[in-house]
Amino acid sequence: MRRADRLFQIIQILRRSNRPVTAAVLAAELETSRRSVYRDIAALIGQRVPVRGEAGIGYVLEGGFDLPPLMLTSDEVEAAVLGAQWVAGHADESLARAARDLIAKIAATVPEKLRPLTLDPAARTTPGWKIPRDGLDVAQARAWIHAGRKIAIVYRDGKERESERVIWPVLIGYLDAARVLIGWCELREDFRSFRLDRVTRATFLHERFPGRPAALRAKWLATLPRQ
Repeated sequence: MRRADRLFQIIQILRRSNRPVTAAVLAAELETSRRSVYRDIAALIGQRVPVRGEAGIGYVLEGGFDLPPLMLTSDEVEAAVLGAQWVAGHADESLARAARDLIAKIAATVPEKLRPLTLDPAARTTPGWKIPRDGLDVAQARAWIHAGRKIAIVYRDGKERESERVIWPVLIGYLDAARVLIGWCELREDFRSFRLDRVTRATFLHERFPGRPAALRAKWLATLPRQ
């Protein structure tokens, strides 16, 4: 790997990490020596890239620095297109349309030599499946999740029993065979998942639920089994 490419990759590794990255970890990913990493870090600091830290503890990239958003490698282009393909085939229409637009924008922006990776990619997802119509507006549900507002639903379970729930929405889950709304259920006083095709009615309330949406999501994530 050329040194210029290695410097770029160090920035990428630090940018994607939310904790200090040691020289040993950098060296392993870059397939180089720690001594080379120390020299590269010194070179980046000399170029006024805001890398902070020290040997043995780890390095972080401070805020206020970024790279042009579409300086993508061939693997990154294929990863982005593969993910967008899946969204285009499995998400609600609003996100599916955005995914198709994203692929077109990547194709129009990347260098000519990378364009075939977007127009005729070597990696592809399975075709999208067909599911019954969602019982609520998924785009609006995502907006309510971001805003931290409650959603009142009438839900029909697998035994055709209906119940009324007020949900503090956490996220929309896109599974292999269904889309689900995950949230804190006031009726059950716990987190629950609701298949969107079993929602028979939804009312988007203006009332906010307590706390921040990110905090509620973190609380839900903490309930999941650790892999």
